[in-house]
Amino acid sequence: MRREELYLTDIVEAADAIHRFLAGVQRETFLYDDLLRSAVLQKLTIIGEAAARLPRSSVPAILR
Repeated sequence: MRREELYLTDIVEAADAIHRFLAGVQRETFLYDDLLRSAVLQKLTIIGEAAARLPRSSVPAILR
């Protein structure tokens, strides 16, 4: 099993990528750009999968 830090790194890197993808992008552009939406969705999937694999003890109680 991967170390917890690696899952957290995956989450942060995916969030950073989403931030870069969307920097300066207007809502309408995002809505009509299939490639951009697909890229963001892929990174959100990575975040979700990594978060699901974190040990329950490492997730703050407020997020449970």
